[in-house]
Amino acid sequence: MWENVRLVAGGAVRGANSTGSNFQSSDVEKVQSSFTFWGAFAMSAAAASTLSALGLGGSRARSRVSLCARDSPSTRPHPRVSRSKCPPVRAAADVEVPPTDGLGEPGGPTQVPRAFGVQDGEWNELDAKLVEESQSDARLTYERSILPTADELLQSLAPPKFHLMGLTKDELKRFATENGLPTFRGKQIADHLYGPKPVRTVDDLTTLPKAVRETLKEKNVEIGRSEVHHIAAATDGTCKLLLKLADDRVVETVGIPATENGKNRLTACVSSQVGCPMRCTFCATGKGGFARNLAPHEIVDQVVSLEEHFGTRVTNVVFMGMGEPLLNVPNVLRAHDALNREVGIGARHITISTVGVRGSLEKLAAAQLQSTLAVSLHAPDQELRQSIIPSAKAYPLNDLLDDCEQYFVATGRRVTFEYTLLAGVNDSPEQAEQLARLLYTKKLASHVNLIPYNAVDDAEQFKRPTRAAVFEFRDVLESMNVPASIRQTRGLEAAAACGQLRNAFQKDPMDASG
Repeated sequence: MWENVRLVAGGAVRGANSTGSNFQSSDVEKVQSSFTFWGAFAMSAAAASTLSALGLGGSRARSRVSLCARDSPSTRPHPRVSRSKCPPVRAAADVEVPPTDGLGEPGGPTQVPRAFGVQDGEWNELDAKLVEESQSDARLTYERSILPTADELLQSLAPPKFHLMGLTKDELKRFATENGLPTFRGKQIADHLYGPKPVRTVDDLTTLPKAVRETLKEKNVEIGRSEVHHIAAATDGTCKLLLKLADDRVVETVGIPATENGKNRLTACVSSQVGCPMRCTFCATGKGGFARNLAPHEIVDQVVSLEEHFGTRVTNVVFMGMGEPLLNVPNVLRAHDALNREVGIGARHITISTVGVRGSLEKLAAAQLQSTLAVSLHAPDQELRQSIIPSAKAYPLNDLLDDCEQYFVATGRRVTFEYTLLAGVNDSPEQAEQLARLLYTKKLASHVNLIPYNAVDDAEQFKRPTRAAVFEFRDVLESMNVPASIRQTRGLEAAAACGQLRNAFQKDPMDASG
């Protein structure tokens, strides 16, 4: 499939900067996707090609495909985003809210239960089946974001719920015209969704006539916002929100404020799934079970909720929260589009992380994003990697790095690597040398982001390395001309490890009355 990806790309951008500091810059055009509703579905020709590559060219989608291409998204800041107005970092008051709804009782289990039969240890057929089911669920979730045809509506007793959050301005304009409204109503809806005071209900769309709002509610149209169920804040300003979804599941999103070189920024770490089936041994999310993939509106809402909480615009987005983003490719791509176009996050300020899912890098390459791909390695050899990342048995390290090399060839975008340092497991100077040699052999010595381990419940075998060990590992990499940085530890007081706050609150879906 890589040959097809290279043909779709129309030639990769050559001469990409190979230095560690600027490897994110690229002029590759992002694939475009466009959707219209209530009986019509339009997308760009490039997006149609990409969705076909993703296996999403089903009968419903094909019946509504046109060659109505739209302009390429800009990587410039959104006109309403004032980067200079981002407030300086300030210490946030610690927020301690006791668990509610009878969940997270002391001494009780700290994870959402896994599927029956899933256990720690070697990757097996059941794990592979759950991964396939996750990918199938991603396709179904994507399909549910497309309105049914008129015939399908006639055959149903009630129209399915449809969410406005996550749609772009162009999509909302088409949504308006398909519902007999002037085009400018679509822009008004977009302003309500992504403006300074994001709405939560259709009744809050006050620029629309009341009769229009009532009609939208009759058609089961909703905004698609999630409820902030719990807040955990650290003294360094880091804040984690636990969001309660419409089905009473919960997901985490983290806001990380920082000041660097006199500029203030706010990074949003977003989740892509409720749980995760990949079962990494040192990951709190992996210790729990997988429930489902997140829809585009649920991903975009995480960023909007953080902007509401902090009172300022998010400047960077990293898909490094709960879940494996590349098991949910179609919905992550749609959310990426809305975040770029409407929330105003420049494509080069968005990072998509993955531990590695076979076949997924080809799909991502076909999208031709200008964003950064971050691959989680965590080990310099296959044997060690498979022991801490069981799914590496199905997608060996050598194959993963070969696909990373092909990703660069197809897109012109260099790959960055994540490496969680575990004391006495993968943090020795010899392992740093081994990692450097491996990346040079694959022509992938672009950048390694070192992450000192955050303690996780039920993973007592892993410890945080010493400060000296972390710096020595970095120094060895840089001495071998592999650019490396150390991720600053933030928000440990806020249960910083992904999945820990969610695990403390939820073992089953919450009682909707809670």
